[in-house]
Amino acid sequence: MDNFTYAHNDTSEGERESVTAKFNKAKLSENIQKLRESAFARGIPTADDETIGFLKNLVLAVQPQNILELGTATGISGAVMLKACPTAKLTTVERDQNFYKEACENFCNLGLSGRVNAIFGDAGEVIQTLDGTYDFIFLDCAKVQYVKYLPTLKKLLKSGGVLLADDVLLYGWLTGQTPVPPKRKMLYMHLKEYVDAVTCDEELSTTILNIGDGIALSVKL
Repeated sequence: MDNFTYAHNDTSEGERESVTAKFNKAKLSENIQKLRESAFARGIPTADDETIGFLKNLVLAVQPQNILELGTATGISGAVMLKACPTAKLTTVERDQNFYKEACENFCNLGLSGRVNAIFGDAGEVIQTLDGTYDFIFLDCAKVQYVKYLPTLKKLLKSGGVLLADDVLLYGWLTGQTPVPPKRKMLYMHLKEYVDAVTCDEELSTTILNIGDGIALSVKL
C-alpha cells in the first residue's frame, strides 16, 4: 500500500469536475484573470481554477511574509499570492527566458515589482545559493526534480512553514485510476518518491489533496 492518504470523494471524475466548476471558481482581479486567459489561449502551463483558488485561500489564511516559488511561468501564481498577502515578499525562479521576461513585465504592470525578486536560472542551482528562510514555498517546476530538491527546501523552510507541491497526482497515475504510459514511468516514479518522502518524513506533516492534478500540503514541524 502506498504511504500516503488520498483525500477523495465517491463521485465520478465527470461529476467531480462539474462540482468544481460550480463551487470552486477562483475569485481573482480582472487584470490577473486576463493574464490567465491569455496564458490558456497560448497553451502556457497555468493553474486551473480549483488549484489557483486553493493557493489564494491558503495564502490568505497563512499570511506568509517570505514566499519562495519554484516555477514562475508568466507570474500568475506569484501575483495571486502577493495580492492575497499585501505585506509579503516573493522570490521566484524561472529557467525559461521567455517566461521570465513576460513574468517580469506582468509583475511591473500589476504594480508588484517592488515586492518581487525574480531570478532567471535553474531552480536546483538557485536554491543552493539562497540565504535566510521562507514561511511559504510553492513548488511548481520540473516534477522529476521535486524529490531531489526536498532536502534543500526543508532547510529553507521555517518551522511551522508550508511547502505546497503542485501536480503530484498527475493524471491519476499515483492513485491507480489511470495506467502509467510506458514513456512516463520515470516521471511517475519521481512523483511517487516525492509523495512517499513527504508523507514519511518525521519533520513534516503532509496531506495529499485531490485538487487540480493533486497537491501535497506539507507543514514543517
